[in-house]
Amino acid sequence: MERMAVPDDVGAICLGLPEVELGTSWGDRPTYKVPRGPKGRGFVLYRAPHKTAIDPETGEPFRDLLVIVVPDDAAKAALVEDPSLPFFTIPHFDGYNAVLVQESRLGEVSREELAEIIVEAWATRAPKKLVADFFAGR
Repeated sequence: MERMAVPDDVGAICLGLPEVELGTSWGDRPTYKVPRGPKGRGFVLYRAPHKTAIDPETGEPFRDLLVIVVPDDAAKAALVEDPSLPFFTIPHFDGYNAVLVQESRLGEVSREELAEIIVEAWATRAPKKLVADFFAGR
């Protein structure tokens, strides 16, 4: 039986990928970036609470959101339109290829599913040669 994902899996998966570092973006937000160094591009970001993402149950801003990059609109739609998955989007992200997920809801997907989504996010932002080498070695 597959183990369900937990918040600590995010960092473990991200840092297990080639050339990844935990840095910051959007000011001070912890962000996993590829490649390491000043040219790094974020692919998973811990989003600060903001009025653009309100929890419908509490009326308060979500406090545990992750932003995960996706390769295109089709991938985004596949994640947010599947009612069995906890991924969603908000109008603030219209036209931006990324999905949101609450860390507290990661247990609704398996660790393996989360890893696939994060690897795809990484591959979207990583240099092409790094991606080709990574997938050739799998």
